[in-house]
Amino acid sequence: MHAKRKTALAVGAMLAPVLALSLPASSASAHGYISNPPSRQAQCAAGTVSCGAIKYEPQSVEGPKGLSSCSGGNSGFAELDDDSKGWSVTPVNRSQQFQWRLTARHATSTWQYYAGGRKIAEFNDGGARPGETVTHQVNFGSLSGKQKVLAVWNIADTANAFYACVDVNVG
Repeated sequence: MHAKRKTALAVGAMLAPVLALSLPASSASAHGYISNPPSRQAQCAAGTVSCGAIKYEPQSVEGPKGLSSCSGGNSGFAELDDDSKGWSVTPVNRSQQFQWRLTARHATSTWQYYAGGRKIAEFNDGGARPGETVTHQVNFGSLSGKQKVLAVWNIADTANAFYACVDVNVG
């Protein structure tokens, strides 16, 4: 083997672990988030709002079921809980579609939507595995004006859920 080739192989072997650690997580280890109307993590990924690590992992806001935080209790994504961060607010009608973009399709128990301090919608998938996108029609009822919607994707076969917050103005 030539000396140049040995050196190239040695350098490549040393850089591979560094590259693997510095690249964002692949979609195989990813999950899902609301893409439309744009959730807080979608706004981070698009650069609409300046954010930290969530910019590269909008699909990774996972935590134990039953939480009420935008970050899913993940301290690395705590900025999603900051209501003063300057999130874009999307004008919506009293009935609005919410579209999830899923990068790993987990068996699903329920999808839940909260606003105004109460649950406003729930969809039961009974353990089915969803497609790459999932859309729900959510009715805001008597709620109006600026609302923070907490959307929760409850996984059927684990104790975890995925969380997304969407800032809307119900007209």
